[in-house]
Amino acid sequence: MKPMIIFLISACMLLVMTACASQTATMTSADATVSVSNDSSSDETASVSNASSIDESTSLKDDKTGESGDSKILVAYFSCTGTTEKIAGWIAEQTGADLYEIIPESPYTSEDLNYGDSSSRTTQEQNNPEARPVISGESADIDRYDIIFLGYPIWHGQAPRIISSFLESYDFSGKTIVPFCTSHSSGAGSSAVDLQSLCSPSVTWLPCERFSADTSTETIEEWIEVNGYARGNR
Repeated sequence: MKPMIIFLISACMLLVMTACASQTATMTSADATVSVSNDSSSDETASVSNASSIDESTSLKDDKTGESGDSKILVAYFSCTGTTEKIAGWIAEQTGADLYEIIPESPYTSEDLNYGDSSSRTTQEQNNPEARPVISGESADIDRYDIIFLGYPIWHGQAPRIISSFLESYDFSGKTIVPFCTSHSSGAGSSAVDLQSLCSPSVTWLPCERFSADTSTETIEEWIEVNGYARGNR
């Protein structure tokens, strides 16, 4: 009888020990699963974080490229009496353009501007299609610009020869030139058309607009608006 009791007690103890061992293994397995799950979540979060960082960087780069793709405008002008300079300043202000003054190495005096004197400098230069007055000062960084407003006074029905010097000093291929001139009485004539032959055929020339000394800022604004170059419209 005693051996039977001892056997039953041993069997019960064995069952209890087996159950405990099984529970411990299950808990260990669960812990491992939780650990692996947390690690995977951490890696995924890092991956998403990195992806967001890359996307944001790319987006900023694209935005910057878009901004730099806007048309850059230059207003280049030659002025002796200040009339063309005034108009050029208004155009630059209303378009947000940069200004570049075409300065002669040898300034023009009042005697030089005596159009009624056949021996005056301006008369001699305008009568000589090959005359090319030298330009002084820093060169214009033409490569930076897509559109160039080109301003000049009318001398003897033409653009001053220094404008020819300016056009022959740079490569305007693929750019747009918007000519404008100033005079007290005469019109633009063929001044702009005559200048076109000095540039590459790939240059787009818009019609020349003539302004007088009493032109208003409203007139300039309307002209710029019609051409689509007003600040904020590009």
